[in-house]
Amino acid sequence: MAYEMIEVRTEAGKVGIVTLNRPKQMNALNNQLMDEMGAALKAFDADEAIGCMIVTGSEKAFAAGADIGAMATYSFADVYKGDYITRNWETIRSIRKPVIAAVSGFALGGGCELAMMCDFIIAADNARFGQPEIKLGIIPGAGGTQRLPRAVGKAKAMDLALTGRMMNADEAERGGLVSRVVPLDKLMEEALGAALMICDYSQIAVMAAKESINRSFESGLSDGVMFERRIFHALFATTDQKEGMDAFVNKRKAQFKHQ
Repeated sequence: MAYEMIEVRTEAGKVGIVTLNRPKQMNALNNQLMDEMGAALKAFDADEAIGCMIVTGSEKAFAAGADIGAMATYSFADVYKGDYITRNWETIRSIRKPVIAAVSGFALGGGCELAMMCDFIIAADNARFGQPEIKLGIIPGAGGTQRLPRAVGKAKAMDLALTGRMMNADEAERGGLVSRVVPLDKLMEEALGAALMICDYSQIAVMAAKESINRSFESGLSDGVMFERRIFHALFATTDQKEGMDAFVNKRKAQFKHQ
C-alpha cells in the first residue's frame, strides 16, 4: 500500500516503525492519516517476523491534535453516521502485538489520545501533553476523559481537561502517563532498544501479557486475576515455556520459536 501521510519502515527485520508525516500541519490527525496508520499497524501485526511496533512523529510534534480544519464543518449527522473516530482510530486497539509511542514535541488532544492508545509511552524531554478540547467548545472524544484518569488519576485529568493546560514530560512521568523520559536525541534509540528487547521474548507470552494487562482496565480485580491465572496456566502448553525454563535451569540464553 502506498502511503501519503505516514512513513513506514522496519528495523532489524523485527520492529515495525510508523512515522506520522504531515509536517506543515504538525501531524494533525485526519481520516486519511488514521486509515493509513491502521493499515500499516495491521500489516505489521500480521507479519510473523515483526515482534513490536513503534509509532512516532517529528521532533516538533508527535501529533498536535485532530485536524480542526476538517472537523470545523462537521455536523452531528456527519460524525454520527460516519462513525467518526470509532471507524478508524480504534483500529489500534485491535493490534495484538505491543505498540510503543515514541513522543517528542506536542502530543495534544487527539495526539495525546493516540499516544495513550499505544501500550506505553517513551517521551523525549521536550514532550508536551494535554487535552485542550475545552478551548474549542468540545470535550476529548478519543478516550481522553477515560484513559487519562486511569493513567494519572481523577484530579490531574480534571485539571488538564477543564483548564486545557499542557504538562511537560517530567510531570507526565510523575503522574504515570509516561513510562520513561529520555533526551530528545536518544528517543528513537531508547524506543528501539525497548522494542528489540520485547522482540527477543516469546511472541505468545508477550501478546498474552498485553492482553492480560489491558483486561485489568475493563474488569474487577477478582475477574482480572482469574483471567491472568488462566492465561498463565495456558502458557504451560507452549514450546516457548519449556524452552524458557530449560534455558534458565541450564544457565543459557533462551531461543524462543514463538510456538
